[in-house]
Amino acid sequence: MATYVRGGRATAGTVVRVIGTVIAVILVAHILFVLLGANADNPLVVWVAQWAGALALWFGNLFATGSEALNVILNFGLAAVFWLVVTGLIARVLYRAG
Repeated sequence: MATYVRGGRATAGTVVRVIGTVIAVILVAHILFVLLGANADNPLVVWVAQWAGALALWFGNLFATGSEALNVILNFGLAAVFWLVVTGLIARVLYRAG
């Protein structure tokens, strides 16, 4: 009977991929809260907005289209894609090295 043991780098790759997914979920949640008009005084909405602002890096005010909804979609959506791509690439390198 063969047993399979994941290497440390493969596990690290999984952790990196999960972190990237959590970051993208926070950014997408912020987009949805803004688009759906969530109560800005709600603690969850405030928490998500604070983290989204920090995680958006330099994408937070990249586009200024004149439409708040479009700005949020472009800026925070681009940040979410960035995090998914970067963490996906790092995870792939770790998987291959492990």
